[in-house]
Amino acid sequence: MTIRYVILAVEIFILLLFVMTLPIVNEGNTAGMLFMGLVIAATIKFEPFCRLLKKLWGKVPGKILITGAALFLAVGFTYVGILSYKMYSAQENAPTDTKLIVVLGCQVRGERPSRMLRRRLDVAYKAMEKHPEAVCVVSGGQGNGEKISEAEAMKKYLVDKGADESRIIMEDRSTSTFENIKFTFEITDKLGYGRDITIVTDGFHQYRASLIAKQEGAGEITAYSAYTEPRYLFTFWVREWLGLTHFWVFGN
Repeated sequence: MTIRYVILAVEIFILLLFVMTLPIVNEGNTAGMLFMGLVIAATIKFEPFCRLLKKLWGKVPGKILITGAALFLAVGFTYVGILSYKMYSAQENAPTDTKLIVVLGCQVRGERPSRMLRRRLDVAYKAMEKHPEAVCVVSGGQGNGEKISEAEAMKKYLVDKGADESRIIMEDRSTSTFENIKFTFEITDKLGYGRDITIVTDGFHQYRASLIAKQEGAGEITAYSAYTEPRYLFTFWVREWLGLTHFWVFGN
């Protein structure tokens, strides 16, 4: 009984990691809360749950159902484990040199970059200092509740920090990571820059961004990763699992 309470406490703790991101609601915390809710219910009702499994196992359709569910979970956990390894590896891929830095946008509150976006921009500013020959593309269109485009807010933030305005290029049409990369290359190709690219975004996002960049014809892809607040990490990490699955299936 004590072991069950320990397991239940761990499960509730994991559930709270998804709940604490509210009022932000996205695919990551929705999937996490639903899954952990089912796991917690099974733990609380462990004896009835075991009796149900035993009853199902007594018939052929039940055996097929339980075996299929077990295989699905085994494959699923293996799949997200591999994705997590690749996501972690992608965020540790800093360049020795770069000529093209691309900052991927996220939410702007009115005219001010959100805390997550400010962290990306702080990393981009340091990258511009480290690579004085590089240009920096700030990429992001105008979303709901945003008074200006993400790109405009990003450029203003960098200039206010002391960045050279002449080194900043705005891409202000995109509404997704796929469009971030696609529209950026449309601009930089016309300006004569190559397709070696250094992406600035949160670490959890680097792997999918690099796959999209490669699909769009990028050469060498490197990364500078922004810090993600721990309370958001689980939610956005799970969201990336779903985003990567969407990429494998639909190609964007």
